[in-house]
Amino acid sequence: MTDPRTGSRWILGDKFEQKYPHLDSIDALWNKKWKFPCERSLYPFHDGKYEDFAPIFETLIKKGIHDGYSVEYTKEFLPTCEDLVKQADKLKDDGKKQEAIDMYLRACAVYRIARFPYINSDLKREAYDAQKKAYMKAASLFECPIEDVHIPHTAGTDKDEGKEVPLYVRFPKDASKSKPCPAVILMCGLDGHRPDNTVRSNEFLERGWASVIVDIPGTADCPADRRDPTSPDRLWTSILDWMEQDGRFDMKKILCWGLSAGGHNAIRAAHTHSKRLAGAVGQGAGTHHFFSRAWLEKAKDHEYPWTALPALREKFGYVSEDEFMDKAQKDFSLVETGVVNQPACRLLLINGTHDGLMPVEDSMLMMEYGTPKEARFFTGLLHMGYPPANGSVYPWMEQVMATAS
Repeated sequence: MTDPRTGSRWILGDKFEQKYPHLDSIDALWNKKWKFPCERSLYPFHDGKYEDFAPIFETLIKKGIHDGYSVEYTKEFLPTCEDLVKQADKLKDDGKKQEAIDMYLRACAVYRIARFPYINSDLKREAYDAQKKAYMKAASLFECPIEDVHIPHTAGTDKDEGKEVPLYVRFPKDASKSKPCPAVILMCGLDGHRPDNTVRSNEFLERGWASVIVDIPGTADCPADRRDPTSPDRLWTSILDWMEQDGRFDMKKILCWGLSAGGHNAIRAAHTHSKRLAGAVGQGAGTHHFFSRAWLEKAKDHEYPWTALPALREKFGYVSEDEFMDKAQKDFSLVETGVVNQPACRLLLINGTHDGLMPVEDSMLMMEYGTPKEARFFTGLLHMGYPPANGSVYPWMEQVMATAS
C-alpha cells in the first residue's frame, strides 16, 4: 500500500520513520507534548489543574526520572494525590458538594497520570485502586450517580478468566424497568480506564442514554483472558446478557464505542454481536496492520508518551516484545482471523490520518470486507482524530439511536 501523495507505504509519510521528540527525556515529554494540554485540561488531563502537575514534572525533570513504567516515576505523584483527596474529604464534610466533586476529580486526574502508561507494578495497582476510591466518592455526589457494579461473567471460561466483570453504570434519572433507556457500552483503552470517562457519561446523560463503562481485556480489572483473541466475545455476551436481565436498558438501542485499543474490541463486537447492537464506533482502532512487526517497530517511537511496546506486550499477554511482534498479527488481526467476513451492525470508523500509534489504514481496510461501513477521517490529525472527532461521533450516535427499532 503506497500513498501517492507521499510516496510512502503509509499515509503517515516521513513521520513513520521518525522517533518523536518527546521520547528523548521527561523534560521533552512535559514541555513538548504534555504541558500544552495540561494547561487547558485536555486529554489526558481532563478534570486536572496545571498547578497540580507542574511541580511534579519539575521534580521529575530535576531528578532525571524519565521512565513512566517505573515505580520511581509513580511515587512522585502520590503525595499530591493524597493531599487533594484530603482537601476533597473536608469540602464534602463541610457540605460543599460541587467543590468536593471538583477536588476529587482533580485527584483522579493526577492518579491517572501516576499510573500511566500501564498498570505493571504493585504501586501502580495501588494508585489505580486509590483513583477508583476517590472517583466513587465524587460519583456518589453526582445528581445521577455512577454505580460500581460487579456482574457475573456467565460466558467466561474456567481457564484464566475471572468470575466477575466490574462495570461503571450510570442511568438517567427516569430510567426504570417500565421505562427502559438506550445505552452505550464504552470500551476503554490501553491506559484510559473506568474512572476516566466522566465527560462521556455526562454527554450520554444529556441525550437520555445510560452508560456501561468497561475495561478491555488485558487492562486494569478486566477478567477476560488477555492472550485469547476470542475472550472479548465472551465478555460482551456476559455484559449484554446482564443488561437484558436487568430490564432498565432498551435492548433495541444499544451502541458500543471503543476508544483506541478499545476500538479493536468495538469493531470486533460489531461483527460478533451484530444482532445485539444497533451500532458501534471504532475510534483510533488497530485491526490488522497495527499488529505487524513492520508497523510496531516504528510505531513504538511515535506519539505514545513512552515507547509503547512494553504496555502492548503485557496487554496482549506475550512473553517478550519479539514474540508479540512476530505473532500478534496472526493471532489478533480481524482480517487474519476472518472476523470481518461476518455481517456487521452499523459501524463508524474514526481516526486522524496521521495516527502514529494505530494506522488509519486499519480503519480504511475495514471498507474492503463484509458489510458496508461508515467513516470520518481527519486530515493531518493524530491518534483518535482529536480534538474534532467527537463532533462526528455524537451526531452519528444520535441518528442511529433515533432509527433503531
